[in-house]
Amino acid sequence: MPTPRADIAVIGGTGFYSFLADGIDHEVSTPYGEPSAPITIGSLGGRSVAFLPRHGRGHRFPPHAINYRANLWALRSLGVRQIIAPCAVGGLSAEVAPGDLVVPDQLVDRTVHRQQTFVETGAVHLPFGDPYCPGIRSALLGAAEDVADGGTMVVIEGPRFSTRAESRQHAQSGGTLINMTGQPEAALAREMRCCYAALALVTDMDAGAEEGQGVAQAEVFARFEANLARLGELLTTAVGRLGDPSGCTCSTWADDLTLTYEIPG
Repeated sequence: MPTPRADIAVIGGTGFYSFLADGIDHEVSTPYGEPSAPITIGSLGGRSVAFLPRHGRGHRFPPHAINYRANLWALRSLGVRQIIAPCAVGGLSAEVAPGDLVVPDQLVDRTVHRQQTFVETGAVHLPFGDPYCPGIRSALLGAAEDVADGGTMVVIEGPRFSTRAESRQHAQSGGTLINMTGQPEAALAREMRCCYAALALVTDMDAGAEEGQGVAQAEVFARFEANLARLGELLTTAVGRLGDPSGCTCSTWADDLTLTYEIPG
């Protein structure tokens, strides 16, 4: 039996390891190695949806060890063109508080050791001034009244949390959220000509944003787990609001270019 196709994908973050009640797991091999886990394909709101836990089931892979290229290539090979990416984030400013849901509009990459691109030869330069798809952002923002619009997500290497000085520096540079997995995932999705947007759940305030002990892993995991039902409802609504991605600049950026890497599917 051929592997089913999916138009939309959800990439689950910390604590978000399963999603689709009627889903069937599919093993997918890629030229870049194995993705984080088998990809589950099922239905959601009448749409065919793929689900992939970013860290693997049971949080097998820390943020710096995730095979982001394999994950994005695998999703595209199944037909995916639109990706919603829930993630746990820390807050860097008083604009956000634990429990907030935010759809960021900007990204600052502070990672240092990751495979950032599918481009390994030739001249292919990705336009990335606006890293998130406006269509998916609109669907997320319209899915619930309490979803905040906009914010700059700073992505650090991890797996350690920031020092207070680092946290304050990120905030002084304009960051409102901090995370360990948002890049290179966003850029790789664009290179695969997929629409992509993050949905950030603020699980804590970062070390430089408040007094006390700083960030603790248990706090992050507990906050995310407590919001899984809320996230599931929002994602279900957002998937139903997604429009046709044809013609979106997330894909058309490459129309006149000769790409030096394979886009499957």
